[in-house]
Amino acid sequence: MKSPLILVSASVALVLAILASLPASIPNTWPSWRSPVADLVVKNAKIYTIDESLPFADSMAVRNGRILRIGNYSSMQDIVGYGTKELDLRGKIVVPGFIDSHVHLLSGGLQMMCVDLHGVDSKAEFTRRVKEAVRNAKQGSWVLGGGWNNDLWGGELPLASWIDDITPYNPVFLYRMDGHMSLANSVALKLAGITKSSEDPNGGTIMKTTSGEPTGLLFDSAVEIFLPLIPEVSVEERREALQKASNLALMRGVTTVVDFGRYFPGASVKHSWEDFSEVYQWADLSGKMVIRVCLFFPLDTWSRLRDLINNVGHTMSQWIYLGGVKAFADGSLGSHSALFYEPYADEPDNYGLQVTDPESLLNLTLASDKFGLQVAIHAIGDRANDLILDVYESVVSRNGVRDRRFRIEHAQHLAPGTPARFGKLGIVASVQPEHLLVDAESVNKKLGIDRAQKGSYLFQSLLDSNVQLAFGSDWPVVDINPLGGIKTAMKRIPPSWDIAWVPSESISLNDALKAYTLSAARSASIEATFVGGVKAYPGNL
Repeated sequence: MKSPLILVSASVALVLAILASLPASIPNTWPSWRSPVADLVVKNAKIYTIDESLPFADSMAVRNGRILRIGNYSSMQDIVGYGTKELDLRGKIVVPGFIDSHVHLLSGGLQMMCVDLHGVDSKAEFTRRVKEAVRNAKQGSWVLGGGWNNDLWGGELPLASWIDDITPYNPVFLYRMDGHMSLANSVALKLAGITKSSEDPNGGTIMKTTSGEPTGLLFDSAVEIFLPLIPEVSVEERREALQKASNLALMRGVTTVVDFGRYFPGASVKHSWEDFSEVYQWADLSGKMVIRVCLFFPLDTWSRLRDLINNVGHTMSQWIYLGGVKAFADGSLGSHSALFYEPYADEPDNYGLQVTDPESLLNLTLASDKFGLQVAIHAIGDRANDLILDVYESVVSRNGVRDRRFRIEHAQHLAPGTPARFGKLGIVASVQPEHLLVDAESVNKKLGIDRAQKGSYLFQSLLDSNVQLAFGSDWPVVDINPLGGIKTAMKRIPPSWDIAWVPSESISLNDALKAYTLSAARSASIEATFVGGVKAYPGNL
């Protein structure tokens, strides 16, 4: 892209996929003597509309924070009047506001307020940041944070012994960037009662040395052991986190997010519901929402969501849409807990972790789907993806064919023939391009070159199979940065590389933009919800 790229947002009117629902020019249904006057006319621009019949326009009119008309400059003249401002973009590019199809919004906001270990590339820097946090903490209080990625310092896993000497009086708990592994210091392990005799919980692992001593590392549902001990985040802190996170999203051009909440393997299902009532509804009623959110809740609580939707519908306001339910099939590649058909190349006895029983997944999905809820399930390894496709196929055969838009979150590593199954079953692939940058340095070691090359981040293969592709960040796992995601999907070149990783899976600019806009909206069933009123009520714009 040679032209400078800018994001123009009329308040939050440039929601992803708004432009896709508009013709070249919105018909003016007002009487000619009452033509609405635009507040702003953007001209001399290259406006990407996502409309295949008119992919680009040069001008756009805005009134009261809503898009009034899109077309050529001459078509704007009848709605230019006293007080209309004109902005000459001199050929710059305008795109719709982006939809991030997978975030943990409050988790990201809260992490901005804790120990930040993102980007740490050495043991020394890891311990320095923890030491600094402890210095500012009260004796005995919990030190929380995360974002660490051991692959950045060569792959060695952190141990409690790394930080025990500098944290003698404070329990410490630090999430890995993917949320599927955590490090606790010895003070925290003692409070949790974890010893040599502690057994692994279902769907989780307490990592131990060869002599049986806990190392401080915990995988997936093993985190549950600590939840009763870690102080609850206050309502005020969560409300502040929402504001911080929303403002960051807007800075990055994101005007809508699909939020999967503070729900991870081992985390309490109550968090999503508390955040809904105490944070999102509060922000909506008090006029503090600045981005639109499509909320997903834990699959185990599907009946509660059903009851809520029966009472209020899916669309609670112009800001909040009740989306569906989410579950987990496996862990993550970085923590060696993604579920594969073959073992990890660097851990020959490890095939990954199945974090939820398949029968339970099937029964809960059947029940949710029967009511019409959209279901999204996390799957990273090739075996986990096929397992979920089997579940979805079984649900369709039992509940009948309809427009349900089942989603698989991540879909990172796929077996031969799996992209075609996605397409045949109509399953949405909700993927995160910038995860590629994180995994590229270590995936060959973990899976072997052949498996890594043939089955990882198959964006073009999915598109070739007519799969609906939705792009997101998984923030705070990686930064919320759609422009970076678009570049990565097109180029697939990791930071320290000179060549692309599997260049045959690179996609076009047009397809990448669609995955952050129109396809993202359709993948969350919000293409006619948050944006439908623009075209239907031009007189109120």
